[in-house]
Amino acid sequence: MMAGPLRKREGDDDAAGDDVNGRMCIVTRESGTPEMLIRFVAGPDGSVVPDLKRQLPGRGCWVKAERTLVDKAVAKKLFARALKTEVTVAADLGAMVDRLLAAQLAGMMNLGRKAGGFITGSAKVDAAVRSGEALAVFHSLDAAADGVRKIDQARKAWHLGMETEEEIPSFRLFTDSEMQELMGQNAFIHAAALAGQAGEGVVKRANLLEQYRNGGQSRAIGVAAQTRQ
Repeated sequence: MMAGPLRKREGDDDAAGDDVNGRMCIVTRESGTPEMLIRFVAGPDGSVVPDLKRQLPGRGCWVKAERTLVDKAVAKKLFARALKTEVTVAADLGAMVDRLLAAQLAGMMNLGRKAGGFITGSAKVDAAVRSGEALAVFHSLDAAADGVRKIDQARKAWHLGMETEEEIPSFRLFTDSEMQELMGQNAFIHAAALAGQAGEGVVKRANLLEQYRNGGQSRAIGVAAQTRQ
């Protein structure tokens, strides 16, 4: 999902800028597309606010979507210089972004469920994997090993049978309690994002959260592009 660094450039960082142009990370000084970066603005009270949708008014600055870089920007007091104003920065800003990304993913899962692009239950997930309809699977961090193993076997069978480059990606991002808090009655043990716009939105946000937590890399199994026959 995330491309390599683009050209380095200065330039204004307002929300109305052309997304074709790169935005520069205030930590690494590397530029990239908005999808590679997280935008921050100064709120009305002078606090630094994450702008995940890149819609808040005013001058913004950008940090690559990695928790370690957000923490570094806080520690080195880079936001005031980038935003060209005195700001208050929460010490736990990195954790705040994580929570917002998690909530964004959970919201997309709920929307995907309503649109028929996100299903839950081990039997349904297994069937979706074996039919090739699943774009990615999701397991609770508390899921029983046997249940995960059965779906892993289905992923492997699809990969070998269809000679894809990678297995269908598998994510484990939330504990049962975290999902209960984020999703309420829609919490799941096993789930799958299905082919289509809704499922693609879920996978995109899952990749972003995974990469944010893991230094720009994804530890999900089989996240490389697949060649389906």
